[in-house]
Amino acid sequence: MIAASRVDESSLHYRGWRVVLACFLMAFFMFGFGLYGQGVYLAELQRAHGWPGTLVSAASTFSFLLTSVLVVFTDDLLARIGLRSLILCGLAALGASTVLLALMQTPWQLYLAYSLMSVGWTGMGTVVIATVLNSWFERRRGLALSLAFNGATCGGIVLVPLLLSLTASIGFRSAMLAATMAMVVLVLPVVVVFIGWPAATSPVSGGRTSGGSSTVPSHSRKTLLANAAFWTMVLPIAIAVLAQMGFIIHQVSFLEPLIGRSAAGFAVTIMAGMAVVGRLSLGLFVDRLDPRLACAASMTSQAVALFVLLQSTSPTMLLLCCAVYGFSIGNMITFPPLIIQREIGAGAFAAAMGLGTSISGIVSAFGPGIVGLVRSATGSYTTALAMCVVLDLVAAGIVLWRPGRTAKVLAS
Repeated sequence: MIAASRVDESSLHYRGWRVVLACFLMAFFMFGFGLYGQGVYLAELQRAHGWPGTLVSAASTFSFLLTSVLVVFTDDLLARIGLRSLILCGLAALGASTVLLALMQTPWQLYLAYSLMSVGWTGMGTVVIATVLNSWFERRRGLALSLAFNGATCGGIVLVPLLLSLTASIGFRSAMLAATMAMVVLVLPVVVVFIGWPAATSPVSGGRTSGGSSTVPSHSRKTLLANAAFWTMVLPIAIAVLAQMGFIIHQVSFLEPLIGRSAAGFAVTIMAGMAVVGRLSLGLFVDRLDPRLACAASMTSQAVALFVLLQSTSPTMLLLCCAVYGFSIGNMITFPPLIIQREIGAGAFAAAMGLGTSISGIVSAFGPGIVGLVRSATGSYTTALAMCVVLDLVAAGIVLWRPGRTAKVLAS
């Protein structure tokens, strides 16, 4: 039983909520710089150096794939160097990456910067955030995860426009350096002061105290890969995120001929805003729901939204569909830790999150390419988005399958 079970998690004085604040800030800057900001880098590096878009895009793909490999070893790193040290390494790597992006002159520095960004994802990404919050919360775990992961969406809503505004006024180099400084000033103190395991125990080191020697977790990745419960969580999430990434990247291209560029941009804003609303709304009561049923409902709602989107030409209906679709976007990274904790257990949590995130990341990375390929082959987005509808429904069906015996035995 985690320490959180012995305290009032609803109290604002509970230390876990300060950990949530730290995780929110980590997600804000990690997703702001590491995901949403990449569109800014693409444009500014092309403008500054005349590099082809394919060069910068290839570096982004390289970074995402490298991240998917590195996160597999998150549980080993947590056990060997500790939680706070891993996060501080991630912060240092992300800061070095953004500084290098501001100062770089040659293409090889671009790949170095994106490699450092992958290290940042390993230290400050979803696996670490989910693992630390899982150890602090039991009854309010879903709300804590929803609040922390809202930092990811806010990073896109706030940080990207801020970077664009600063770039227009003081230049890309100064904008990146200023934003990096702000990240260090805001994140470093809260990580040092607030981040840690509850009751001085680490869920990835067999419950040893922080003063004792840590060992690599005994729950092997091979054991997880052989477990049906693990796959009925990982596979549907990977399929749903593949469809989700495909639609998000191609959303403007699909909507622009129908409602114009400005309205298409507004649709993206609506979708991002609804992602925040969806996380907050679900977080209020997800701890009382079956996470698999809630996950299947979210996937089905996305399928319905895309289906209606394909049938309509009304600007109002198209914007409404984007809002409905966005409501479930953020929750696709909230459900896996809830399912893992309930069915696989705390003892194998970090290992399962790392492996699951890696598999999902690799699979979903192909989403934009597959949608683009189908669109090119058929001449329109109709077949491509219909494929996304089918993928969402298939994923919803798989996540509802419950193997007779779950992997909870791994935690015993």
